[in-house]
Amino acid sequence: MSGRHTLVLFPGRHHAVTRFQVQRLREITAGGPAAGALVVWAITSANHGSTRRNPLPGHRREALVTQVITASDLPGVVVPVPDVPSHPRFSELVTTTVGTSLPHLPEVTPATTLVACSTPAVAAEYAARGFTVVGVEDTVEPRATGPWQVVEMLAAGDPSWSGVAHPETVRFYERYDVVSAVPALFADPVVSDDGDLTETRDYRTYKAAFENAARRKLEIVGPHLRPGRLLDIGCASGGLLELVAGEPAFAESDLFGVDVARPLLAEAEHKKASGAFANPNVWFLRANILSGPVMPERSVDCSVSLALTHEVFSYGAGRPDVELFAQRVLDHTRPGGVWVNSDVVGPEDPDRAVVLTLRTDDGAPLAAPRTDLDGLDREGVAAVVEGLSTDARMVQFAHDFPRLSGADWRAEPLGEGRWRLRLADAMEFLTTKDYTDNWLSECHEQFCGLSPTGWEELLTGVGFTLRPGSGGTRNDWLVEHRFAPCAALADAVTGEPVDWPVTHVLTVAERPLG
Repeated sequence: MSGRHTLVLFPGRHHAVTRFQVQRLREITAGGPAAGALVVWAITSANHGSTRRNPLPGHRREALVTQVITASDLPGVVVPVPDVPSHPRFSELVTTTVGTSLPHLPEVTPATTLVACSTPAVAAEYAARGFTVVGVEDTVEPRATGPWQVVEMLAAGDPSWSGVAHPETVRFYERYDVVSAVPALFADPVVSDDGDLTETRDYRTYKAAFENAARRKLEIVGPHLRPGRLLDIGCASGGLLELVAGEPAFAESDLFGVDVARPLLAEAEHKKASGAFANPNVWFLRANILSGPVMPERSVDCSVSLALTHEVFSYGAGRPDVELFAQRVLDHTRPGGVWVNSDVVGPEDPDRAVVLTLRTDDGAPLAAPRTDLDGLDREGVAAVVEGLSTDARMVQFAHDFPRLSGADWRAEPLGEGRWRLRLADAMEFLTTKDYTDNWLSECHEQFCGLSPTGWEELLTGVGFTLRPGSGGTRNDWLVEHRFAPCAALADAVTGEPVDWPVTHVLTVAERPLG
């Protein structure tokens, strides 16, 4: 190769391209060892999108870079690279992906390729492999504004972003309304930087639980669903819609699924591509209904949500966000259309003082809560909690639940497995204690934020009317298998036994005609 590089590898997420980047790449390829070289734009995390960390999906970024290359007359190609967990061989993934994606190019080696990068850790990894690395933004003083700073400026409402970005970036952002989408995404009150509800959730177990429960859930909500345009809010991996799509009554319906969790939607899209849905009119959308409308006004015949609204309560602002959620559903519902919601619920008399007696002999004791669980992996947390007695789990719950959920939850230990607390607080523990696989994630969530009556007041308050079949129910399987074997409730004043309260609610809310 006579010492000349024929490729310039330019790795990055490339959510924006700046004027300076194009100028610097021109300098690199104008003379010296990389004169006339082809720039390879390696777009990392290309299978991520619509998150604060990766606001633009990979195909949009690929189109953006291609547009810049064409307009700038800067020889280049684009290679999408999938996201992987952080590891010390990431540069090898990038170079191998380039090689397999574009086999007609010279092999990406230190002899053929110069690396352009201003991220110290990434640059060091390529240098350790023998690549010559040249800087980009860090070659001038003060350091040039980078592409991610452009995204942050846009998110913050700083109009000067458009002067830093390459003109083709500005045109691209305006064409695809990135100018509005990025600020809305960064302002999302619920979803994390990676587009999920919480970093402690294991979506493998959640997906399995959703899929396994889909048929049972359909038995509950199915009689109330209506054909037409149907929207499953919090669709997870599409298990309910898969069953609905197979029902003859919905053969002509348009079925939509919306969720905020990227891993679950990816599975739903995979199922769709595999032909899992008998009705081909199925679409999936990643969105958060709290951040804005997900469907046009008065366009949906039937919305359904399963085990979702308690998450809105927990990860949002409590009841006000549930009211906002209900208002958004009302807005997109046709007159005469319905919203069918099934979820956990608190007791009708949440403030009743009770004494909760728990078994102390079904596991290890715990004199004081463990304060190191946040530093353990999911399996480590599960191992700790699973080994505790029911009473000891209460000790741990009393530490984890208030700090993670933000709830005003209190319990007075009376000794010998007895606790004095509100009935709603007792049920918060009893309905959470067996979720050891996702203990920290579950301790974020409040199951008893609303009572059945509270639901009725909320729904009628925003303009719905309740259809027959709405109301609270008690899951007797939970009573038989989760509550009664290890716990007992008594009135704190009289000492009389207290019957197990309702655990779930079904609401069929109709938008009135007119």
